[in-house]
Amino acid sequence: MRDSSLSIATPNPILTSGKQKLALALAGIGVLMLLIVWGAGATLAPLPIFLVSMGLMTAGTALFIREEYQTRPEGIKNNGVWFRSLTARGVWGWLTGVILTGFYICLYWYPELLGVGVNGAANHGLAAVFDPLSMWLRKIPANQWFIYGTFYTVSVLLMGCKFIYKYKHNKYQQIRTLSVMFFQLGFAFLIPALMIRLQQPELYFTYFWPLSYSNATPNTWSWQSQTDLTTAFFFFGLAMFFVGTPILTYFFGKRWYCSWVCGCGGLAETSGDPFRHLSDKSLKAWKIERWMIHSVLVFAVAMTALLWINVITGRGVLQEFSEGFYKSYSFIIGSVFSGVIGVGFYPLMGSRVWCRFGCPMAAWLGLWQKTKSKFRITVNGGQCISCGNCSTFCEMGIDVRHYAQRGQDIVRSSCVGCGICSAVCPRGVLRLEDAAGDISQRAQQTRTVHVKLEDVGIL
Repeated sequence: MRDSSLSIATPNPILTSGKQKLALALAGIGVLMLLIVWGAGATLAPLPIFLVSMGLMTAGTALFIREEYQTRPEGIKNNGVWFRSLTARGVWGWLTGVILTGFYICLYWYPELLGVGVNGAANHGLAAVFDPLSMWLRKIPANQWFIYGTFYTVSVLLMGCKFIYKYKHNKYQQIRTLSVMFFQLGFAFLIPALMIRLQQPELYFTYFWPLSYSNATPNTWSWQSQTDLTTAFFFFGLAMFFVGTPILTYFFGKRWYCSWVCGCGGLAETSGDPFRHLSDKSLKAWKIERWMIHSVLVFAVAMTALLWINVITGRGVLQEFSEGFYKSYSFIIGSVFSGVIGVGFYPLMGSRVWCRFGCPMAAWLGLWQKTKSKFRITVNGGQCISCGNCSTFCEMGIDVRHYAQRGQDIVRSSCVGCGICSAVCPRGVLRLEDAAGDISQRAQQTRTVHVKLEDVGIL
């Protein structure tokens, strides 16, 4: 006879329902259609293939979201993240990482493998599938960056909807996600396309120097000074770095940019949300992070300064060195780090690898947040039960529990103010506050306490 007292409880291995499997199948067929076109290098009906594949991916995602969140009670669902192969560095996680990394390598260095025509040749394969949309928006055929921008924007929008449903009880998270979806769709996709359609330079108003490292270089100034609009854009970027960033960070912390505006952060918060728990919280990772991110900021400033010195001196001093420095930075930081590693390693190192270790804009914002900002995460240490949810789901690798256990307010330069640590805390220990306090967060916590009191029959 079996002694039930000796049995050990094991997690339920069934993590997806039948409807979710159908949703994954629909989305998978849509992805498979594009992969087949990519592999074949030819397409007979670009517009129908584009519409059908995107439609299947959208329908599959919508069905999965509804089954996972909308039909279930309110509350954050992180069920099974340490048991799913995709989100626990299993086979599917590594396979996804390899596919993403391979796509970025093709994107940056082998666009012809995506079907982009070279030397005036027409697009074929995957690039041809995106030609109808590109012609409609920009009046020119698609290139690798338009393909990337389309995938990027669709990912932010679809996974943003998933994020909103997941945090449907938390208005702060909903508004923040709507903000990054708005800026990605409008300012990072539609407006640049409209600029090209109007035969103007392709301008991205949400990316400033030094994140967009070429924006303050002499070569950029030479073409941006050709019209009043592009001249204004050049000085707008510098003003945002030297004036706008300090002022906004003083009042709101770096969250005003990293969690509300930036496209890199937008992708990390939406498509990267299933991988946020994979960020390394060790002290060693924190030391590496501080050295790397500030070194990249120094390199970006030095590179820009050298290029301007080269121009001022009539290209007679440091010409070869400064231009070589720029090309090296562009390759190592601008391509390999921010693109290939920054996104390709989501399933392996978490969703904020680039933001933690490489983004020079995040380093600049962090310096102001650490020393001058009124923003902080306040802690009611007496309520902490050391469950560790806050640390587990901090995508920036901050050991939030360490601060909460000691009743210390969290003022870290790396914190992007996403508020997930506060959202997943079962005791209301953590709260995001700025100079005037965070009304939305307070309202949410008041509502949570009210619901809990109702549950125990006090109200």
